[in-house]
Amino acid sequence: MNEYQNLDSETRPWGNWMVIATGQRFVVKQIVVKPGGRISLQRHQWRDEHWVVVDGTAEIVLDGEARSLGENDSIFISAGSTHRLGNPGTDDLTVIEIQYGQRLEEGDIERLEDQYGRS
Repeated sequence: MNEYQNLDSETRPWGNWMVIATGQRFVVKQIVVKPGGRISLQRHQWRDEHWVVVDGTAEIVLDGEARSLGENDSIFISAGSTHRLGNPGTDDLTVIEIQYGQRLEEGDIERLEDQYGRS
């Protein structure tokens, strides 16, 4: 199931995302995180994700371990792993996210913690 087939973009409190490509078992998004913004600490039951930083510096927490990624760095996030993406910089952070899985839908986000009150 892939609900992104007709969904182009969405604005969130931390920035925005835009679907670049979709297929039967994948979705590719461009994610832009504003300076100081960060997505919720979350996990997914049905999908894996691969993030590639294309502009800026990313602060990532994966299963409790914090790391910093720069341009052209990437990280793999397996289904069930807790993760968060943040922008510690003063310019926008741009990440390409590739989602893989049998079910690709926004309803697969389990928010564990959120600075915008969405958890």
